[in-house]
Amino acid sequence: MSVSISVSKVATVLVLSFSFTIASASAQDQSQSKAQPQTQSQTSQSQAPATPPAPPPAKSADVSSPDAILAATYDVISGPAGKRDWDRFRSLFLAGARLGAVRKEKDGSFSAKTFTPEEYVTFGDAYFMKNGFFEREASRHADRYANIMQIFSTYESRHNAKDPTPFARGINSFQLFFDGKRWWVVDIFWQEETADAPIPGEFLPKTH
Repeated sequence: MSVSISVSKVATVLVLSFSFTIASASAQDQSQSKAQPQTQSQTSQSQAPATPPAPPPAKSADVSSPDAILAATYDVISGPAGKRDWDRFRSLFLAGARLGAVRKEKDGSFSAKTFTPEEYVTFGDAYFMKNGFFEREASRHADRYANIMQIFSTYESRHNAKDPTPFARGINSFQLFFDGKRWWVVDIFWQEETADAPIPGEFLPKTH
């Protein structure tokens, strides 16, 4: 995001992780298929998607409004180097929620890497244990219809809360859902600002 570590770090970790997982699973499947043929029933069961785990209970103050859940999202990942409250982080997301980031490749093309909140916890924890990271919302553009809401949240990232200028900024695109009792994060998709893709004025703080 740049609730984001850098997109390049995200991509590297995920590509290595996914490649290892896929290779291991493929080797295991081939070994099992040689040892014992699968019935149609077994095949169907193995292809059934796993049910996402239910998130832990949320603090009511974190999920009572769109303002509250965005503030909680930024707050829970921000702080000096050290452990984050990952159960609080998990409690903000709907089961099956996704995160994602746009990455510019060396050839100038763009790709999108997506991952689960739990995958973010895995590589985020390793990064935050060694690095201070403070992210704040600088500006917001929101649209709501009934129980769904989409928000362009312009972010600024700093290593120290007192740093005069951010080391990165960009836009977090939030998709939110209200179930009648609380708000949920369904998706966060972000892109970091670059020299050839500056943030438009309409998504920056208003100056007077």
